[in-house]
Amino acid sequence: MNYKQEEIKPYGGQEEKHVLVERMFDNIATSYDRLNHTLSFGIDKRWRRKAIRCLLPHHPKMLLDIATGTGDFAIQSASMLPQVQIMATDISEGMMDVGRQKVKALGLDSRITFKKEDSTALTFQTAQFDAITVAFGIRNFQSLDTGLSEMHRVLKAGGRLVILELSYPTHFPMRQGYWIYSKIIMPTVGRVISGDKEAYSYLPASIEAFPQGEVMQEILLKAGFKEVNFTRLTFGVCTLYEAIK
Repeated sequence: MNYKQEEIKPYGGQEEKHVLVERMFDNIATSYDRLNHTLSFGIDKRWRRKAIRCLLPHHPKMLLDIATGTGDFAIQSASMLPQVQIMATDISEGMMDVGRQKVKALGLDSRITFKKEDSTALTFQTAQFDAITVAFGIRNFQSLDTGLSEMHRVLKAGGRLVILELSYPTHFPMRQGYWIYSKIIMPTVGRVISGDKEAYSYLPASIEAFPQGEVMQEILLKAGFKEVNFTRLTFGVCTLYEAIK
């Protein structure tokens, strides 16, 4: 099935989405962390903690963090899940290079490994991981259905999938306020700090287009996951999805 966000591409969309997304994140890699924490007012750290707490009772040993970016989710997971080994993957080497530097500085390079991967064609063995996490990256997949199918394949039976994704609030006045924030404030601040106007116009457009709530829940069920639940966080600005293989 085709989804609206798959047709939204950075830089004019003349090439395949994954090529343009890789280029975009390579371009903004060095400013990404500062922008991410600035634009979210630091609340993204709280969202990550809540997502990782979903895994605490299940004691995963092998975790795959897809679309890891600069490794913030992997680093926080290593802190909260002391027994876990983490494979952190992304399509952007520029983003992962920043992540590698942070992981080395924290002395976590024996527990977190970075690897370039296409989310729609993972190179890992079937049923290899106890848990999979994706934070703020699934809307950038070239094919959502294929990406979910690959995650289902490499996850062990009974394994947990946890997804964090930015979303549009559904109720007044947060919806109207977020429209102003995403259409005016986010692109302006993003352009000033990163120097990349296109990136911070693409990102809010992809948030608006991405299926959320009950629609995403149904997509996950169709992909073969079960016990799919979602929780809207911070008045619906972010949504946390949990599922089991």
